[in-house]
Parts: sequence; structure tokens; C-alpha cells
Amino acid sequence: MSDSIFGERLPATKAAQSPSFSFDALNPLRQWLDGLEVKNRRLARLLYKVIPGQCPFERDVILFGRKLAHIPPLCKLNPLYDQLVGLRFRSLCYLVDVCGETIQCN
Repeated sequence: MSDSIFGERLPATKAAQSPSFSFDALNPLRQWLDGLEVKNRRLARLLYKVIPGQCPFERDVILFGRKLAHIPPLCKLNPLYDQLVGLRFRSLCYLVDVCGETIQCN
């Protein structure tokens, strides 16, 4: 059996010869956070307050009214960032949709 549509055999690459082993140690924690359902008002308020809405590390370094440097948001480096943002969003939705609370920006 040929490996291309033209009938010639393609050389086997090293990656194709050896099976790759990939292990993500944080995958069980990611799945647990994604599967966590918010069904308690107190828990929803706590999660909404504890998980920041924007990266707390992003800063502008200003000296004498002039911007010297900008520290970019570092939250994307967190391997659980997407799951935590999703959990905060689910908490917010529970508070607004189920509990009827109004959320104001701080």
C-alpha cells in the first residue's frame, strides 16, 4: 500500500516509527473543574469574588507621570486559566439567572 496519491512510497519518519507518549498530569483537575456545577448561592458568590475577572498581574510602571514599562497579563501562563474563567462565568450565570442578583462591576 502506498503512502501518497501518486503511488510512490514516502520515507518513514522517526516520529512515525516510535509511538509518542503524552501525559498531562493536570488533566484530571481540568476535567473536575469543567464538570463542577454551581448550585449554591454562597459558593457562587465566593467563586465570583475569589477568581479575578482580569489578570491582577498586568501593570503599567509609571514614574513621574511617564510610562516606563508595561507588564503583560501573566494569567495565560496558568495551565488552569481557561477552567477557572469558565467556573467564574458559571458562578456569575448562576447568581444572575437562578438567584436573580444584579452584579455590578467593581
